[in-house]
Amino acid sequence: MGEITAKRDPENGGTIFSKIIRKEIPAEIVFESDNVLAFKDIHPQAPVHVLIIPKVTDIESARTIDPKRHAQLLGDLYEAANSIAKQLGVFDSGFRLVLNSGPDSGQEVPHLHMHLLGGRKMNWPPG
Repeated sequence: MGEITAKRDPENGGTIFSKIIRKEIPAEIVFESDNVLAFKDIHPQAPVHVLIIPKVTDIESARTIDPKRHAQLLGDLYEAANSIAKQLGVFDSGFRLVLNSGPDSGQEVPHLHMHLLGGRKMNWPPG
């Protein structure tokens, strides 16, 4: 399995998400807390498509989560997802949360991120 190398920020040892966290590049931010940042995806796959990311930059994917060390952060991500779903009007109708992990899953940015998708009927299996 290959490395995830797209969207890297070699100058700062991070990713494009690192630059968004540092506000070096613009993003349409819909939620921000001490630990979490969420912004609209620039290539939406649904009427509501938000990326929810931790502000820490050392977790590349679900495969690198330490359940003990990151338990509170994971809770913060899911709490943010519910808040965003309510804010954007998809909480009651339903929404999908997606965590891609690794290149075969479609993960392009090596920074843990959750996709919140809603505003339309979702198909299953997702494909």
